[in-house]
Amino acid sequence: MGILRGVLNKLGFHNVRAERNPIRVFLLDDDTRRHDWFAKRFKGDHLDVADDVERAREFLSRNLYDAIFLDHDLLPEHYHAEETDDENTGYAIALWLALRPELQRASTIMVHTRNADGAMRMVEELRRAGRQAEYVPFPLLAQKIKNYWHR
Repeated sequence: MGILRGVLNKLGFHNVRAERNPIRVFLLDDDTRRHDWFAKRFKGDHLDVADDVERAREFLSRNLYDAIFLDHDLLPEHYHAEETDDENTGYAIALWLALRPELQRASTIMVHTRNADGAMRMVEELRRAGRQAEYVPFPLLAQKIKNYWHR
């Protein structure tokens, strides 16, 4: 049977898939449609969702995550604001994590906001603290998730 399986593999007729174990995912985002979007992409995994800075700190203090997704603008008034409101945006969590090197050291951190300026500030803070973080604009996020955590 092993020889037949090997030949089928080489010819592309035998679909061998290795299932991955469930992962723990954290999402900071105020948009409930995105909550559903992430739940579909991480079906079978454990997903914790916060829509504000305080709740995000609670989750990130208590649990270990494989993946952390951070949005920048968490209130409707942030979307087109001329001034920054760092205490109530994803930037507050990026800075909070940057100042706490003992928390979430092994997590993959992705900033997925449509606010590119806010995203870059968040990524810079995290990287300056030695964290692995990247900005992935939301429209490109589905492919990035598929590449990292394919099921």
